[in-house]
Amino acid sequence: MGRQSEQRPQKVQVVKPLNGNSEGDSRQAEQEEQEKAQAKKNDGLRPYGYDLFAGNPTTFAPVTEIPVPSDYTLGPGDVLQIQLWGKENQNLELPISRDGSISFPQSGPMSIAGLSFDEARQQIKKRISEQYIGVEASVSLGELRSMRVFVLGESRNPGSYSVSSLSTITNALYVSGGIKQTGSLRNLQHKRNGNLVGTLDLYDLLMAGDSSADNRLQPGDVIFVPPVGKRAGIDGEVYRPALYELKGESTLAELVEMAGGLTPQAYPQRINIERTNKDFLRIIAEADYTTQKGRQARIRAGDKVDIPSISDITGQYVELTGAATRTGKFAWIPGMRVSSLLQNLDSDLMPTADKRYAAIVRTHQETDRISVLNLRLKEALGQEGGKEDLLLEEKDRILIFSDAGKVKGGEKGRNFTREGLFNPVLQRLKTQASPANPQQTIRISGPVRYPGEYPLPASRSLADAVFVAGGLKDSASLFQAEVARYTTDENGIGQTRILDVNLAQAMAGNLNLSLKSRDRILIKSIPDFAKTRTIELRGEVRYPGQYTFRDGETLSEVLQRAGGITTNAFPKGAVFSRKKLRQLEAQRLREAEKRLQGDLLGVQLEGDSFSGQSVDRTQQVQGLLEDVQESDPVGRLVIDLARVLSDPNYQSIRLQDGDTLSVPTIPQSVTVFGEVQFPTSHLHQQGLTVDDYLERSGGPTRQADESRIYVVKADGSVMLPEQSQWFGGRSEQLEPGDTIIMPIDVDRLNQLELWTNVSQIVYQMALGAAAVGNL
Repeated sequence: MGRQSEQRPQKVQVVKPLNGNSEGDSRQAEQEEQEKAQAKKNDGLRPYGYDLFAGNPTTFAPVTEIPVPSDYTLGPGDVLQIQLWGKENQNLELPISRDGSISFPQSGPMSIAGLSFDEARQQIKKRISEQYIGVEASVSLGELRSMRVFVLGESRNPGSYSVSSLSTITNALYVSGGIKQTGSLRNLQHKRNGNLVGTLDLYDLLMAGDSSADNRLQPGDVIFVPPVGKRAGIDGEVYRPALYELKGESTLAELVEMAGGLTPQAYPQRINIERTNKDFLRIIAEADYTTQKGRQARIRAGDKVDIPSISDITGQYVELTGAATRTGKFAWIPGMRVSSLLQNLDSDLMPTADKRYAAIVRTHQETDRISVLNLRLKEALGQEGGKEDLLLEEKDRILIFSDAGKVKGGEKGRNFTREGLFNPVLQRLKTQASPANPQQTIRISGPVRYPGEYPLPASRSLADAVFVAGGLKDSASLFQAEVARYTTDENGIGQTRILDVNLAQAMAGNLNLSLKSRDRILIKSIPDFAKTRTIELRGEVRYPGQYTFRDGETLSEVLQRAGGITTNAFPKGAVFSRKKLRQLEAQRLREAEKRLQGDLLGVQLEGDSFSGQSVDRTQQVQGLLEDVQESDPVGRLVIDLARVLSDPNYQSIRLQDGDTLSVPTIPQSVTVFGEVQFPTSHLHQQGLTVDDYLERSGGPTRQADESRIYVVKADGSVMLPEQSQWFGGRSEQLEPGDTIIMPIDVDRLNQLELWTNVSQIVYQMALGAAAVGNL
């Protein structure tokens, strides 16, 4: 007979996680959604105890490592381990066969099925002592048999399961994934051969740790989970708010005990019991839990018990909130000051806290109105008992704000801004306002650290209002500020007055100005504060670099500061560019790109409607589009640098921030760009004309438009040889640094509805930029 381990089935995955992708997992997810919906119907209360089987393992390991009880009944599949010593030493592993017997090597079979382990051990020892003289034996159990049991009813996964022969009811429930919320936890039925063997109340196990009714299973046993019985809910000040299954007649005291008892914050004298009456209407009954009658109040199915809490701590406390390390309510003692609650700025406040300013929100006992006191936190803790170390009253709330300069992204203190903590306070101040007590708020704007709306300072001082807003920035003008005040005239008509204020006097406390309800304070900025304007001088300048210029300063003045130009400079080719002009050219390039993209789409849609020339035109337009996309705006302003330096009557060039002046060295070349065979640069020779340089570049291509040839002069001006009379036509001689540009023939693409200025934009900017770079 082979080893029992060879006959045992392989372990299979019998308990699966709830969040998988299998069909069973989908069913579990659907049950979870149903349970959430049911909990929502019960005001968030969930049935108690069903999470006992949460977090199920993926496999269920049979119980084999625990001691075997002496009354364990042996059966087919169990393996006995027998150790012989004395005259003969031998270790035997004898599996119990299907007929209930074990076979000794030399003495034949022995029937032991149905015997308890203790009875079998005695019989085996007796047989060995009789048949083997001088040999003693030790008998123990090896591998235990597995058995098939059934879990049925309101189980999460009802069916047949293979478990260890030592398994109990809870082991089988664990294997099956637990019980659905529609199943009972208090009346689990253990059946054998159709007869009820026993019942298990899981509440005994969950609440008292009593597993005495957790019977051991036998092959073929059935665990039946009946539908859940009557339930009642309990919420409020108990330790385990939930829905509990009732068993028989239940009292309020029993329900409270199941819920873990009352918390110290519970108010037991008026417990609400919500239930359905005979007319199917929800009514509310009350019970006094401090009396015997109240504790014995009957709980019915569907009842919902609410244990109220003590309404609030009756005075005798102050509250700390915001960017403090220990927030919450603290005991109030008469004579208590701020320094009694906060002793150390470093240990009692978060690193992100504003250590200069805090606020005290005070509730007046008689009127129930709030007011806000400003607290100079550093001075208060620096001199205990001093003027700034304010006395605290009952129910004072101290707000500790975060300092925006200290808060990094994702840090906790980012939520404790002035706006965030003051928002509910401002709402309360606005709702409690009346004609006799105007709204106690102000608004401050301008160069302060935290502009916004704030409670009116109790001192009504402008300096205190600025302090609340975090103080002045260095860009604030101390000479002038404005206070816009809303008032009503003798006829009750509203009007706004503007009060001019000397801010320096106000901050020094020398100004007799009292802030009023809804005042709007405007702190003015120093005009052009810390604003620097620069021009960059490059190339052949005596001292090139980035120069800061004064308002209204001209180019000639800055060049004079830079030492003028060098002897190698070519002033006629100087490139003066301006940021605003670059932005305008960039806009024109974007417009040209959009036009060309539309024309390219038109070519592709027309197909062969142009006598087979559509492909060529598509390529030509695509080339223009690429030129536009690759072009960088230059923003060149044409100037005569030589006259700027030498002619006092030449128009002054007032500088703007971001201007650039590049002075090239004296050039020796003439460049040809555009639709020529070989676009390149040529060494300048006296006497050569436009046609001469075109000829040296191989002449025009077949896409060229010879009638629109133009020359970009070294100073940036553009001349058209065909139209300029002074230029003398294309036979005119050129100068060093000039650039000849041969444009594309736009007329050949007229059928594509290309605009002529697109070509001009491309060649004046893209090729013009290349001409500048050639200097």
